[in-house]
Amino acid sequence: MNNIDISHLSFSNSVALLKRVLLVQFIFLLLMSSFRILFYFQFSASTYPLTDLINAFILGIRLDAIVIGYIQAPLTIFIIILWLVKKPNLIDKSKKYISYYLFLFYIFASYLIAIDFGYFSFFNEHTTLMVYGVLDDDTAALWETMKANYNIVLISIFSFIYITILFLTIQHLTKKRISGSTYKLNILIQLFFIIFIIFLNIIIVRGTFGLQPLSKMTPDISKYKFINELSNNGVLAFIKATKLYKKSKSGNYNLIKSTHYEGKINQAFSYLTSTNVDINSNYIKSITYTVPNNNKIERLQPHVVVVMVESFGLPITRYQSNTFNILGRLKKHFDEDTLFTNFISASNGTIVSLEPTLLNITARPNSTSIGQSKYQYTSFSQAAAKVYEKAGYETTFVYGGDLKWRNVGKFMSKQGFQTQVGKMDIASSLDINPQTSSHDWGLFDQYSYDYVIKLLKNSKKPQFIFLLTTNNHPPFKIPKSYKSNSLIPSASLKKKMVGDEELIQKRLYDYQYALDMAGKFMDNIKSSKLKDKTVVAITADNNTIEGRIRYKDPITTSKKIPLYIYAPKSIRKQNTNTLTAGSHKDLFATLYNQTLSNVNYISVGKNLFNNNIRHCGFNDSGIIMSNDGAFQHKKAKSIIQKECDKEYDSALAVSDWLIRIYPKLHIKE
Repeated sequence: MNNIDISHLSFSNSVALLKRVLLVQFIFLLLMSSFRILFYFQFSASTYPLTDLINAFILGIRLDAIVIGYIQAPLTIFIIILWLVKKPNLIDKSKKYISYYLFLFYIFASYLIAIDFGYFSFFNEHTTLMVYGVLDDDTAALWETMKANYNIVLISIFSFIYITILFLTIQHLTKKRISGSTYKLNILIQLFFIIFIIFLNIIIVRGTFGLQPLSKMTPDISKYKFINELSNNGVLAFIKATKLYKKSKSGNYNLIKSTHYEGKINQAFSYLTSTNVDINSNYIKSITYTVPNNNKIERLQPHVVVVMVESFGLPITRYQSNTFNILGRLKKHFDEDTLFTNFISASNGTIVSLEPTLLNITARPNSTSIGQSKYQYTSFSQAAAKVYEKAGYETTFVYGGDLKWRNVGKFMSKQGFQTQVGKMDIASSLDINPQTSSHDWGLFDQYSYDYVIKLLKNSKKPQFIFLLTTNNHPPFKIPKSYKSNSLIPSASLKKKMVGDEELIQKRLYDYQYALDMAGKFMDNIKSSKLKDKTVVAITADNNTIEGRIRYKDPITTSKKIPLYIYAPKSIRKQNTNTLTAGSHKDLFATLYNQTLSNVNYISVGKNLFNNNIRHCGFNDSGIIMSNDGAFQHKKAKSIIQKECDKEYDSALAVSDWLIRIYPKLHIKE
């Protein structure tokens, strides 16, 4: 066989191999789209326009094709090299290794899609960098959570069947000997074909002919949030989360730059505070506020207790009834006292809501937790506990779980908490068996509340206590001795529930237990002498039940949590507008003005009792709450919304400045 024939045969065999590979890739592309169909039926709680659905699946296929393009790129180069080597037999022998390559990458891609599926079921959003927080959580508790939420045996069987079918399909399509028509094309046409294949691969990876790759700038195609989520691809979401995680860890995270305040940070302070902050000003003074003198508060020196209830979303409480008694003993306290209802969480995870709340800042999106970053040993000047410590309070951080979780114990010791109390400390103080009094993530909530009551009753000085509870968390275990109230969901609520009904019901019982224990705690406060000397605030870290309950207006409802405040009659605020918009950043700015007198504090947030200033709530997913309704960042419509939209950017820039820059300046001072 002469060189020309070998060249033609080499090219023909390369094309034949490429065709087989592309056939396998096309089948996997269809398989990824079938996951999207499953995603729709699992998480959709409404009907959507057919045009929107078609557009969502078309965009979804384009995004799936990007994944295929990335998998294909090395193969395209490899096949070109085989063509250039001009050894037809080598092309045939390479099929085996190509099949293994495809199999491994398909398994990996399928695994990431499955993770994304589970992530969405819990957080109601595609994979974010919070997925890396799993590495820092309690492994045993996570395993128990998985067993409680998912049928591990059934998943294992399905996974084995899926992997087997995938492997056999790839083997069947690639094992046949490469042979067929010989394309007798001259070298220029062959070269043109190869260039075309390379160009096509590049376009598939980019997903568009536009300036920005589709994976980087995925457009919204509908006014419905779920439709826009439907298009997304779990593999691309994981890749993006990984990049953001690495960026956050690398020290290159710079919100001041990304919010366009680089070199003009004074403008961020100016807009946030509605004052003129000169570039040469002392920026910290512009966000330093003074609580007015209050003789009644000075004489009383009330205890201050802040409770952050795990996953206590507000929307489901609208279904409260005698037959669906989700609030339990907390209902009467919600009715009697101050309850802000247009309040949203700083973030969608516990630690990323907890830290900003206690540091009086807005949660920084796409950032790892501060307590697990290079700032974990930084003592921040604006920390809430420091304000109370300076005012003469004993300060205690109480967590029903392990203080090693997310480095929370050590981090809080740097933020003004004189004492950090965890699961074993509570069990020892109450003389209970931690093994029989716990679920997988910590003590049952009732014991954490009992500890706080004991601490208050035995105190000699005013107390500032922050309690983070652990119930209302997968795998949703409650004490066997607890008698649940009726929890029969209405027909309208049932229609909004998605997923396994038995698991949802189990979750609701844990939900009720957590709220009922908060209500019991308030009963104990109000039925003792503490009622005249204690201010209690109850809020939540997030509203993760949104992963199982769908609402038609997710922008408005999905991040809503309560901010409940009880204060003794002698110092209670009157004529409070409880519809005022706010979020975690505003919690302590509000409490300082309810519990302290003539003290200074630093805060990005604002006093919700003050009706003469602009109020906005921020969630790091880009959802903003204004006094003119909720909206997505950069999609404001009314004047009030546009003001809040701009304030969000300024609040992010100032928050970033307080974390990254001010501690260094403060040390120099």
